[in-house]
Amino acid sequence: MKPIIKVENVSKQYRIGSREVGSDLDQSIGRAFFGPLRWLNGARNRTHYEHIWALKDISFEVQPGELLGIVGRNGAGKSTLLKVLSRVTEPTTGQIELFGRLESLLEVGTGFHPELTGRENIYLNGAILGMKRQEIKGKFDEIVAFAEISQFLDTPVKFYSSGMYLRLAFAVAAHLEPEILVVDEVLAVGDAEFQQKCLGKMGEISKHGRTVLLVSHNMASIMNLCQRALLLKEGRIVEAGNPGEVVQNYLSTSRSGNGEVVWLDLEAAPGNEMVRLLSVRILQQGVEGPTADVDISREVLIEITYQNLEEGSPLYTGIWLRDQLATYVLSSANLPSMSLGEDPWYGQPHPLGVFRSICRIPGNFLNEGPYSVTAIVGKVPSKTQILEDRVLVFRVHDTGEMRKEYLGHWVGTVRPRLDWHTEQIETAAPVRELESSAAGSFVLE
Repeated sequence: MKPIIKVENVSKQYRIGSREVGSDLDQSIGRAFFGPLRWLNGARNRTHYEHIWALKDISFEVQPGELLGIVGRNGAGKSTLLKVLSRVTEPTTGQIELFGRLESLLEVGTGFHPELTGRENIYLNGAILGMKRQEIKGKFDEIVAFAEISQFLDTPVKFYSSGMYLRLAFAVAAHLEPEILVVDEVLAVGDAEFQQKCLGKMGEISKHGRTVLLVSHNMASIMNLCQRALLLKEGRIVEAGNPGEVVQNYLSTSRSGNGEVVWLDLEAAPGNEMVRLLSVRILQQGVEGPTADVDISREVLIEITYQNLEEGSPLYTGIWLRDQLATYVLSSANLPSMSLGEDPWYGQPHPLGVFRSICRIPGNFLNEGPYSVTAIVGKVPSKTQILEDRVLVFRVHDTGEMRKEYLGHWVGTVRPRLDWHTEQIETAAPVRELESSAAGSFVLE
């Protein structure tokens, strides 16, 4: 089968620390006005250029009707790849072939004219896609119903909220029937109900033979919607294939500076003359080193390392955990009443030296989303010496382990796997007509 997208050895280089070079006229005017100043300033204002490769030797093909997921850490090159595919920016090297009409949703309101109304922008986007007015008219009511903006249809979109912008932008992109739909993480702007609506629509689009490229940090949507996934790292494709395997590899190998905070200078570390905090790390079973991205189904380890500087100090360690709304999820310490086992060092006189405490949070307990950790080291009885608030953040990803076919947002801060059991306790009673003169009357037998 002939691919609808063919990418061959595509690379994209950016120059950091300088503006794009303008036309000869722009440069001439600039020299006329600013040349003397540059001469006076001399070497002080010389620009030092640095070149980075956002993409490096990217090659892949996409088949018609395929829903391809693209995952990777921030800065991996995902958005740059979509911009290159969408012709927003040109590749430095390599070649891209598209064999279909492409519509992209890279950021809120992409392709909208702010002075035009919602109605006018629908027709404008359709015209850009090469559709005839009659074709757009046939889809118009469906677009408006999906976007839920009928009341503001004749209002200039510059007055729309970001949510209204997003609803209309996605509705236009999804309903004007491009052969290829490119969607970045922009859906994160919408509310949970609208995100679910969009994810369902993308699945529907793919089933009707159109191609979708989806960049998302929602691992469940990648696993449940996509037939194939790409994992990008430092501008390169490091894995391509089954979405489940790609996502598991991403969560097992991705590492982030946010997953570890280390103080190398003891004098600058949080604490006092009694105790100093050396590091706080997020670890997970099966993952080498610290990580800020954890699998919902695996145990999360919060490691606190500290140095005792006062002989015989009876110390304890603890944590606070908050969700993205700063709501306290839990607090815990290594005292016996708060842990499953007894920590032999709780409240005991500590000799001089470095100590490591690890708190284990079971898998299938936290809901997906970001959580901040506050690290605590104190002296018994209950005298806090170190309280490093929100020292780091980690994100829980649902890999589909608890979701199955549901792609929406689960409410709640925690989402433990609980025991459920359903059984039938009575068979359905047949319905028979009453033998009476009351027509249409019936009773349960």
